[in-house]
Parts: sequence; structure tokens; C-alpha cells
Amino acid sequence: VMSAAATGEYPCPVSPPYPAVSKDVELRRALTASARSGAYSSAAVVFEDEWLAVVDKPAGVYCEALLSALPCSTASSGDPSSKPNLHLANRLDRDTSGLMVITKCNKVAAKLVKAFTEHKVKKTYLALCIGYPPAWEKIKICSGHGRSKHGAWRVYAMSDVGRTLPGGSSVRDMSTKFEVLGTDGEGQYREPSNVDIDDIESITVQEKAADQISNVDVKNHMIFVRAYPQSGRTHQIRLHCQYLGFPIRGDVKYGGVIEWNGVDCDGHALHAESLSFVHPVTGLLVTFRAPLPSWANETISTMG
Repeated sequence: VMSAAATGEYPCPVSPPYPAVSKDVELRRALTASARSGAYSSAAVVFEDEWLAVVDKPAGVYCEALLSALPCSTASSGDPSSKPNLHLANRLDRDTSGLMVITKCNKVAAKLVKAFTEHKVKKTYLALCIGYPPAWEKIKICSGHGRSKHGAWRVYAMSDVGRTLPGGSSVRDMSTKFEVLGTDGEGQYREPSNVDIDDIESITVQEKAADQISNVDVKNHMIFVRAYPQSGRTHQIRLHCQYLGFPIRGDVKYGGVIEWNGVDCDGHALHAESLSFVHPVTGLLVTFRAPLPSWANETISTMG
């Protein structure tokens, strides 16, 4: 009996399955993160008003831990016993560091969650990747996104968007703009551009990524990129970096190296650098930046 995928009933993913080694690495990181999250007691607040707080999540901590760790300086005015109704407006992967928004009342929560899901929030990320240096400086990649039959997130062809997957969900679209900030220490760190980078080459994913020559010399370049996700799919930037031939350093699930320059990576090098959105109460455009993690500072200090 042929499987549904073989008979063409289900779309086939165009990115590889999780490597076998990722199971042990994931388990180890999850245990460490559970312990770290339990002990995490004081979130680093980047901005706070009576309606929301923007915090800088450390890598290796589950985002739920930030709710209990928010120092409630502005617990609702008047009655200190009534703790505000805290909600996460966005989520970050366990090993990703950077900006998260915590809302303090239901009305604001609903508005902000809507802004995030409708992609009204502009976001930038920094990632340190190891792989093939791209021939482009800026690019936009559009693809499908979904869960394969084993529950793993995978990249799908754009032509498969809307098709049903084995678990009953369907392939959704995702797109990310990337700019290369540096390769192997050569390059120029610059601030995120507010301009919508429209005049850039666009890749529409229709097939498996080309198998690049597995020449170790070619494969082991250090590429420092900024990502501007245009949608908010699970593991989107990680999947797109993998598809483009330079998985994020330490991102074992998506083909990243487990050790680099003789040092074991205890997580992946991905940082939620900036957020910009219309404040749900004041109506003003607000922009926030997170302090850079040490790997980003080290990378920038070796550049130009």
C-alpha cells in the first residue's frame, strides 16, 4: 500500500527532517531551560507603562517564565493586592533572546495579539549562521510552512499553500526579508532600516533547496544576517535560514552546527532585536530595541 504522500495526496516538504542527533540535544536544552526558567525571578524591563511592558528575554528561558518574573512596579493604581492580568502578546522560542511584549489588561491584550497576528508589528531579528555565503546582499524569500506527518515544522513549496497536511492542518504562506551584515568578520553593522526593502530580489520556493557541494571549506562560513519576518510562523527564520543554505549556529533541529570553533553551542544564535507597533491605547507609533547578546557584540566587534 502506497502512503498518501507517495500517491501525491499530501504535499512533500522541501526542507529536511530533524537530524537524529537533535533529539538528545533538544532534551538536554529543555532540561536546562526548565531549571533556568524556574529560577528566573526578575525580568529585564525595556519599557513599561500602565498598559504594557516590553521585556528582554534571555536565551534558554521559556517565555511563560517572564510573566511571573515581571517586577510589577505599576500594579494597578490604588489597590496593590490586585495584580494586573498579564498576558504574552508574542512568543519567542526557548533559545531565542530579545523583545517580548506583556500586556496588563484584557482589552489591550486582544488588540496587541491581533496586531501581531495581522503582521502589523514590524520586527527585526539578528542571527549568526554557519554555511554557504549567499551571493546576494538582500533577499525576500516566500514559501509554504506546515507540520509534516511527524509533527515537525518544515518548509513547503509556495504552490502547496492551502493544501491539507497529514495532521489535518494546512500549508500556510510565510515570507522573510534578509540582509547580510557580515561574512567571516568582513562587513558593516548597521541599524535596522525602516524602509520597506522592496527593490530586492525575491525567491519563491517551489522545490527542494539545491544540494550545494558539500565541500567543507565552502560550507563553514560565518554569516551574520538581519531578518525582517513579514509573517509570524513558528520557527520561520530558522527554517528560512536552513533553506537558504546557512542554518543558524547551534540550531541543531534545523541543520545548524552543534559546535563551533571548538566550543559547544548551548542554544541557537537568534535574537529578537527590535519591535515597532502602534500603541494600542495612545495610538502612537512606538519602537523598542533590545540590548545585544554577547555573541552579537562579539561578532560586531570583529567586523570592520
